[in-house]
Amino acid sequence: MSVVPAGVLPGATAVQDGGGEAAVLGPRARLWPSLAAVYRAQLSRARVARIPLLFVATFQSVGIMIMMRGVVSGGSEARFVVSGASVVVVAYVALNLLAQYFGQLRASGGLDHYATLPVPPAAVVLGAAAAYASFTVPGTLVTAVFGCVLFGLPLGNLWVLVVVIPLAGAALSGLGAACGLLAPRPELATLLGQLGMSAALLLGVLPPDRMPGAVRLLRDLLPSTYGVEAYAHTFAARPDWALVAGDMAVCAGVGVVSLAVATWAYRRAAVR
Repeated sequence: MSVVPAGVLPGATAVQDGGGEAAVLGPRARLWPSLAAVYRAQLSRARVARIPLLFVATFQSVGIMIMMRGVVSGGSEARFVVSGASVVVVAYVALNLLAQYFGQLRASGGLDHYATLPVPPAAVVLGAAAAYASFTVPGTLVTAVFGCVLFGLPLGNLWVLVVVIPLAGAALSGLGAACGLLAPRPELATLLGQLGMSAALLLGVLPPDRMPGAVRLLRDLLPSTYGVEAYAHTFAARPDWALVAGDMAVCAGVGVVSLAVATWAYRRAAVR
C-alpha cells in the first residue's frame, strides 16, 4: 500500500498534530445540477407507474367532458369546460399524487435520506414537482384535442398549453408538496390532496357564469383557475393576449409562492 502525501491532493488541507487546522470540505452543491439530478431520479422511479397515471387522469377528464356535452352545447361555456378539464389532468398528478408522495415520504422516514444528500432543499421540492408535472403533458394534450373536437373549438392556439402546463403545474405542485409535508399523518395528506383536486375539478370545469358569488370568490383563490382562464381566452376569434399574459403572470406568481412554502415545509419536516 502506497501513501500519498496530503499536500499532493487538490483542495486538501493537512491537519496539524496539535489539532489546529481542519480539512476543507468540498464546495456546496449548486441548485440547478442538484435539481436536475433529483428530477432524473424521480422520473426514473415513477416511470413504471407513468402509464396508469396518465390513463386515469386522462380518462377522468375525457369522461367529464362527455358528460358536460349533454349540458353545454357551445360558446363561452364550452371553452371553460375544455380548458378546465385539461388543467384537471395537471391537478390530479401535481396536486393529488404529490401530496400523497410527500406525506408517505415523511411518515416512512424517507426525508432522512434526502437530508443526508448534499443537495439544497429547494432542489428536492422542485425536482419532485417537475417530475410529477412532466407526467401531465401527454394527458393534457390528448384531453385538449379531444375537447376541441367534441365541442367544435379551434385548435390553432393549442401551443398555449406549453406555457400553461408548467405554470399551473408549478402552482399546484407547490401546494400539493406543502400539504404532504405539513400534514401530521399520511392519511390527512391524501385527504388534502383529494380535496384540492376536487376543488380544481368542480371550480375549473363548471362555467363561472353559473356559479354563485361566494363560490366564484373561492374559484378566484384557486391557483389553477388562472391557467384555466388563460387557456379559455385563446378560443376567442381575436384573443386578448394581454389578458392571457396577465393570467399566466398571476399563475407564475402563485407558483413561486407555493414552491417557496413547500421548500420551507420541507426544511421544517426534515429537521424534526
